Amino acid sequence: QVQLVESGGGLVQAGGSLRLSCEIRLSMYSLNSMGWYRQAPGKQRELVAAMSSGGATTYKDSVKGRVTISRDNTKNMVYLQMNSLKPEDTTVYYCQVDQLLIDRTYEYWGQGTQVTVSS
Repeated sequence: QVQLVESGGGLVQAGGSLRLSCEIRLSMYSLNSMGWYRQAPGKQRELVAAMSSGGATTYKDSVKGRVTISRDNTKNMVYLQMNSLKPEDTTVYYCQVDQLLIDRTYEYWGQGTQVTVSS
């Protein structure tokens, strides 16, 4: 059963913007954290941005100032606003959440959305 559905990827010119969206089919109030990761072919998946249940955020150094993670609990959505995009931002982006139920944590991943930045 699919719990996370991403959208918003696409092709954009360098310097442009994209907003990635992640529909979360879980209770937002059960989430311990949520984040966006990316993975280029042949490379390890890396954290781009994350947000705790309390709203604290973390960003990869190379995207600080260009990327903002946000959430809308009323719509069960998590977003990644990306500005001033660079060709090196090209890759597949994944939404991820950790759900805390009683004393166990469950991790969910989306299917990924492709972002391509042309120079």
